[in-house]
Amino acid sequence: MAKSSKPRAGAARASKQRIQRPSRDEAEEAVRTLIRWAGDDPGREGLRGTPDRVVRAYREFFRGYEQDPHALLARTFQETDGYDEMIVLRDMRFESHCEHHIAPIIGRAHIAYLPHHRVVGISKLARLLDCYAKRLQIQETMTAQIANTLQEVLQPRGVAVVIDASHQCMTTRGVHKPNTSMVTSRMLGAFRTDPSTRREFLAIIGLPPSTVASSS
Repeated sequence: MAKSSKPRAGAARASKQRIQRPSRDEAEEAVRTLIRWAGDDPGREGLRGTPDRVVRAYREFFRGYEQDPHALLARTFQETDGYDEMIVLRDMRFESHCEHHIAPIIGRAHIAYLPHHRVVGISKLARLLDCYAKRLQIQETMTAQIANTLQEVLQPRGVAVVIDASHQCMTTRGVHKPNTSMVTSRMLGAFRTDPSTRREFLAIIGLPPSTVASSS
């Protein structure tokens, strides 16, 4: 089992959210307040069940607060017959919500690492993505969180994360710029220090090297 001596910020944040969580009745009443603020009557037939549906949807949208990202990666495998080449999971679709407007962020993530003795089941990479995506987020933070957690738990020779996403807080409101996406990246270890490793990763996910600048 992989261990990390660093504090589990994700777990602490999730615990804090559980402690401060209001009751379901309070959450539903908050939805009724917003409906009234929008100018409608939460008591009319079409809206009577809306508070319940919204609360259930929020539980699904933000289930990442209930998960410990480090625990998701706890089970690793060492019997790899010496495999030490790049492992890439690409084109993983995700849905998140921005912490500024609670508007959807929809995009795709590419995650890679260079193993050092240990590998993790590929489904765990997808679960790690969802663990952070299913929270109130900004894309830059989510990109760093995924990469940093992989580095802390697996301690590989390098980690690379690229996220390409559309933010409805700017496509459906505000500046109203549809068909716009933002690309963020986090390169650690060999992906940052070795240009050839970074180029190989970007080629695998179909991006030219000039598209993504490395970040520490």
